[in-house]
Formats: sequence, structure tokens, C-alpha cells
Amino acid sequence: MVEPGARVLDVGCGDGTLLSYLWQFKRVDGRGIELSMDGVQAAVAQGLSVIQGDADTDLKDYPAGAFDYAILSQTLQATRDPRGVLTELLRIGRRAIVSFPNFGYWRSRWHLVLTGRMPVTPCLPAQWWDTPNIHLCTIRDFEVLCGDLGVTVEHSVALDSTGRRSRLNASHPLANLLAEQAVFMLRRS
Repeated sequence: MVEPGARVLDVGCGDGTLLSYLWQFKRVDGRGIELSMDGVQAAVAQGLSVIQGDADTDLKDYPAGAFDYAILSQTLQATRDPRGVLTELLRIGRRAIVSFPNFGYWRSRWHLVLTGRMPVTPCLPAQWWDTPNIHLCTIRDFEVLCGDLGVTVEHSVALDSTGRRSRLNASHPLANLLAEQAVFMLRRS
């Protein structure tokens, strides 16, 4: 989804794996922001430009339109204000790329029905009491939020737990049930 040579901000970049990939294969001008000092140190050790910061409070410090893409990969569910973070991403970047685990996935639903307990899956690996994920959502929930914010979904992809692309587009009605993860490319309307 990212064009070669683009200016990219990776929010919640972790150890810089995605930024490193984008630099190697797409030659992007990439920057990162990460909450964990361990993640920042690991990314900087790879020669990446990453600072410590919090998506919930520090995105306001970036100028509008500073990046072609603002990426939030597997981080939305860990933010305190997903709506505000999404709004800031679309202010900072011409486009936002957001990925998240789909809590509407059939195995998660089935686990909850059968056991009465929160599911632990490859995409949601921690117990409920030990997870950074505080705002779990479904693909449909995310689409409703985009509609409420007046955000245009340009492209979406449904993924399995290993990140392999499904035959379904994430906007397909069955993706909410059959996709373990989703990726959306968004732009301001």
C-alpha cells in the first residue's frame, strides 16, 4: 500500500521491523514513534529514526500534511483515544494505514461462547488482565468509526493470523466473521 520513496510516520513502530522493511524495499523516508524505550533502542540500533512518544498525546506536535502515510500497525486497540488518534493520523498524513486484530473473528466469538472467557489467540496473545489492548473492536466497528469521522476507506485487506491475505476484502460482510486481522488505507473525505 505504500508508494516507493514516500514520507512515512510509523506510530507505535515497536522495534522498527516495518520501518526497516519499508526502507529496504520501498526506500521510504521513514520516521517512527514508539512508547517503549526498549522498542526505541532496538529501532535506533538498526539505524532508524525513531523517538519515544505516546500516540495519544504526542501526535499533536507533528505538522499537518508532514507525511504521505501515517501508519498505525497493530496499535489502535492499545490507545486510550482511538478516535482522536485516527483523527491525528489523517491530519499528519495524506493517507493513514491502520491494522488491528478483529475481535469479531469466528474463533474468538466461539471461544467466548464456549468457555465464557476472553480468547487468547496469535493476534490477541495475552490474558485479559495482562494485555495492552484496551479498545478491542471488530472490522464492522472500525468501519462505523470511519463513517462517523467522515473518513474514506480507499482500500482494505482481510488477513489471517500469520498476515496472509484472505480472498475477501476487509469490507466484505463475511470478513468481520472470517478475518483474524484487517488493514485499511484511509484518507480524509
